[in-house]
Amino acid sequence: MVNSEKKTIKELSYKFALRIIKLVKILQEEKREFILSRQLMKSGTAIGALVREAQYAESSADFIHKLSIALKEANESEYWLSLLADSKYISKDKMSSLIEDNVSIIKM
Repeated sequence: MVNSEKKTIKELSYKFALRIIKLVKILQEEKREFILSRQLMKSGTAIGALVREAQYAESSADFIHKLSIALKEANESEYWLSLLADSKYISKDKMSSLIEDNVSIIKM
């Protein structure tokens, strides 16, 4: 990947949150699923919010702490995505694409 094409964690987490919001909307409107989707909405959108908070951390320790929580939220998001796929609320294809995005965020 060319350097100019590399995405920052800020960009990736924001785009991931947008995808999560769209998925949750489908789950709630079409599948009438509210419990798992609400959990996914919380963890999937929290990642980007925590990354943004880390940008203005008060100290190095605060920066590390916020990104550590973002990592936990990414891990939790993977759990909810897997659960939704295994319970047949979303297709394995849709889930695997979101998981790939999530793994990219975790690796950063």
